[in-house]
Order: sequence, then structure tokens, then C-alpha cells
Amino acid sequence: MDYQAHETAVIDAGASIGNGSKIWHFSHIMDQAVLGENCNIGQNVVVSPGVTLGKNVKVQNNVSIYQGVTCDDDVFLGPSCVFTNVINPRSAVVRRGEYASTHVGKGATIGANATIVCGNDIGAFAFIGAGAVVTSAVPAYALLVGNPARQIGWMSEFGQRLHFDKNGHASCAESHQNYTLQTSASGTERVNRIE
Repeated sequence: MDYQAHETAVIDAGASIGNGSKIWHFSHIMDQAVLGENCNIGQNVVVSPGVTLGKNVKVQNNVSIYQGVTCDDDVFLGPSCVFTNVINPRSAVVRRGEYASTHVGKGATIGANATIVCGNDIGAFAFIGAGAVVTSAVPAYALLVGNPARQIGWMSEFGQRLHFDKNGHASCAESHQNYTLQTSASGTERVNRIE
């Protein structure tokens, strides 16, 4: 066992846990869940069967990650954030097998108490503010807040707000990485980091 788990954690047979990961009090890692290396699973977290977390994913307290969710490397899931996996749940109607998938891209942040409605992917390095309710796909680097969530700007890979000049160029105040803002013919905006 090359990971650490508190004695109150429940880890089902068939779960795969990467080296260096830590699992804290009262958390449950279910059969067929896959955790990459160096993940940190907070208290009272449930990781359901078929969920895949990449390397260095940080899951704060009281998060349930349901079947259909995949997270790339370096994702941050804030305290009590919520993933759904059925669009139209009813207690009397069994919808197993109808789970919608949600993919969270590399380096994305989902803030405390945010809700991600299933079937809506979160782009790499996107930033979902605390309490936001995401009801549509989120572009890479986008900053969203509110209910329903709306985009109010763009974020750098270091989590700093980007301020684009009239030529569509911005620099991260922390890392000094440079970014461009491009607009397609249809009016869709996209941010790219300049290597």
C-alpha cells in the first residue's frame, strides 16, 4: 500500500489508488474507482464506481463524485461542491444506465458549494466560483459565477484574472505567462496560452 488512508476510510476491493495519495476521515472509495498519484481526498468524500481522477486531484470535504465524472490532472474540487448524474431524477423511476457524463479538464477549479449539472464538461483551467450552478459547457480558462452560472472573464493557469488589451493579449500577474483571446467568425471566444 503506497498511499495513506485514515482508519475510518472505507476502500472497496477493486478500487485503484495511486502512489502518494491521501484519504481522510469517513471517506468511501468504491469498487472500480480510479485515483491517480498524489490525490488528496478530504473528509466525508464518496468516490463512486467508474469515477476516474487524474494525478494531484484535490477533493475537499463533503464532496460526492458520482459515476460518469472524470477529472484530469491537477483538478481542485472545493468543499461541498456537487456533481449530478441524472437530468430528470425521480425516486420511483430507476434511471441507472442513463447517467450523463461530466469531464473536468486539467487544472480546473470548482469552488465551494458549486453545482455541476451532468452532461456539461468543464474546460482546462476553467474557474467555477463558489456557489455557481453550471448548466452548460464551460470553455477552457473561463471564469464563471452565479446561478445560473455566467461567464464574467478569463483566468490564467495560476488562478489569476486575465485582463486583455485591445489586441487580445494578456499576461498573468503571478506567472507572467502570456495569453491570447481569439474570436471566431461565429463570435465564440477562446483563450490560448502562448508557449
